[in-house]
Parts: sequence; C-alpha cells; structure tokens
Amino acid sequence: MATKIFIGAIAIALLTMTSNGNAETPSIYRATLAETGQKTKEVSTEDVRQILGDGSTILLDTRSPAEFEAGHIPGARHLEGPAAGHVAAVERLVNGDKNKPLVLYCNGPYCQASRRLADQLVADGFTDVRRYQLGIPIWRALGGPVAIELGGIARVFGADQTAVLLDARSAVEFSKGTLAAARNLPVDEFEAGKTSKIPLPDDDFNRRVIIFGRDAAQARQLADLMGKRPWHNVGYFPGVFEALAAKLHDK
Repeated sequence: MATKIFIGAIAIALLTMTSNGNAETPSIYRATLAETGQKTKEVSTEDVRQILGDGSTILLDTRSPAEFEAGHIPGARHLEGPAAGHVAAVERLVNGDKNKPLVLYCNGPYCQASRRLADQLVADGFTDVRRYQLGIPIWRALGGPVAIELGGIARVFGADQTAVLLDARSAVEFSKGTLAAARNLPVDEFEAGKTSKIPLPDDDFNRRVIIFGRDAAQARQLADLMGKRPWHNVGYFPGVFEALAAKLHDK
C-alpha cells in the first residue's frame, strides 16, 4: 500500500510538472503539485535542496511531533505545542520578522496541514510564505535524506520486525558493541560494492531502513549513498552512537 501511495504521488507530480517559468526542460525535481485556489506559492524538490544548501529560508515541518520524530527533512524546524498556537510560534521563531522567507511541508499531496498554516500566516501578515506540497513522500521517493530522532527509533525498535538497522561504523567498532539485530555496513564497504554479506532488503524496497553511525555525519554519508539506490524508506539517526545505545538499552 505504501509503495502504491508513493507511485501515485509521483504520477501526480509528473502530470503537473512545471519549470517555474524557465525555458529549461521540466523534470520531476522541478515539479510542483500546482494546486488551484492557492494563497501561497509552491516550491519544488530542487528548490528545497537549494534552500537547505544556502540557508536562505526557514523550512518548517507542520506535522505532529510523533511524525517529525519518525522522519523529517534534515534541517527542518518543528513547531511545539497545539496547532492553534503555531502562528504565534512562527512569530517567535523569526523574532517578529514577518518578511522572513518560509517554506512549509507536511505529508504530501493529500495532506493539508502545511496549506492551512500557510494561509493563517498570510492572514497574519507574513509576506514570504511558500509550500513544498509534494512533501515528505516525494522527498523520500526522489532520494532525499530523512532524519529519524531518538523517539522515532525507540518506537520502531522491537516493534517493526521487518525494519533493517544498519551500523555504519567500522568492523572493529561494531565488534565492541552495537544494537540488537543491527548489521554492520561501513561506508567504505558500501562504496566499494562489498554488500553481499549484508542481507539488504531487495525483496521489498519499501522496507524501513534505519542507519546509525559514530556520529550524524557518518550516518548521513551512508544514507546519502543509499538514497542513490532503489530503497526509499531510509532514515538516519542525526546523533552519536552512545546516545542511541543509551536510549535503547532497556528496549
């Protein structure tokens, strides 16, 4: 079912591809949903990548705390508290500067959380609000990295028996202790194609894969590499191994 949702969402994006007014050949990375009756403009996956690269804009995840913990675009900010207080929370985030560029996202084409908050922000006087309405499903499907927080991993650990946990540290570090059921896949071995000893889930590329490493940088490196392969349900832990091990010790 999840795979069908991904495919359906991508099909929608392909049917509504736009080059954002440029003469360049359209691509899925420059696609938007092109919703009707919008009060705010949409941005493409390529736009979000640029935003994350240059830090020009605040990227806001408008989903629930549990959804954010379970997997979010790295670098995105999350609003605490009930939805009724989110406009005020954004004002605090930007220190009252309602001209600050903002991009909001949620759970994809059929989710309206980002659109509702965007409309509320415009009504409150914010002047530069846009939405990545394709959201986290298309971000994942197009190989975008996803960060999964401690709370999200704790819920998955021991509950999702199909999940694959990959330890990106060296074989020596792995031998000194890792998480239960984790498999060792050092970054250099993946780059060299030495993956035959690791039973990666090639029977279902939608299976959840969680990567952790010595630190966030090492885990992210392996996640980025896997993002260029067919697996599209990959998340990495943006923290150090010791913190993850301590959290899951009693699980």
